[in-house]
Amino acid sequence: MTPDFLNLAILVAIALFASFFAAITGGGVTVILLPVLVFQFGIQAAMPIVTIALFAASASRVAAYGRQVDFRPVWWFSLGSLPFTLLGTYLFTVAEPDLLTRVLGAFLILAAAVRRLRSGHVTGFSPLWFLPLGMLYGLITGITAVVAVLLAPFFLWYGLRKGAFVGTMAVNILLIQIVKLAVFGGRDYLAPPVLIHGAVLVPCMMAGTFLGGKMMDRVSEAAFVLAIEVVMVLAGLIFLTYGAGT
Repeated sequence: MTPDFLNLAILVAIALFASFFAAITGGGVTVILLPVLVFQFGIQAAMPIVTIALFAASASRVAAYGRQVDFRPVWWFSLGSLPFTLLGTYLFTVAEPDLLTRVLGAFLILAAAVRRLRSGHVTGFSPLWFLPLGMLYGLITGITAVVAVLLAPFFLWYGLRKGAFVGTMAVNILLIQIVKLAVFGGRDYLAPPVLIHGAVLVPCMMAGTFLGGKMMDRVSEAAFVLAIEVVMVLAGLIFLTYGAGT
């Protein structure tokens, strides 16, 4: 993992774009950034690097949209997601996630199709549903670093939009990244080169969030939801095609 100026410049540019896009849609950092990281460093290094990037991106989105966060789904989601993220991240360090990643790709495409066919939010989608959702997502994201847009249809069905959607999602993702980094540290996955490349991405995540926040009010609700669905389909196709080797 030797530094290369051109590769680093490309990585910084892609990270800036990914964070900008995620600041508007609530997700997309992983699907944009992870394939580049895997290509350059391999999956074992890419996962902790993207986790550092997601930590920075989520923290900056919480700072930008914190006043609009709905803490009811945050509470129930975190109650389920955090212990299962701990388990899933440990399994990543010892298991092969290829099949599950491909299954998730199919699920993302299906979820986008369902969201397109059922616009609006699902009647009676209680915050309590975020408990089992968090358990499932925590396990899955621990193993595969699945993109946050997997959660998008559920938070949209709950009724969140724009700043409330982005901020609430960001709190959940931030807490998950803290758990994952703790596991990676304990399993010796945070080698100096990983930390260096992760640190390089931190200002990109913050700058992209700031720029994206400036665009939030200019984006119509229909375009906002459509952008999320596009990211979901792209993520699904990438993971379905390449599996854990994305």
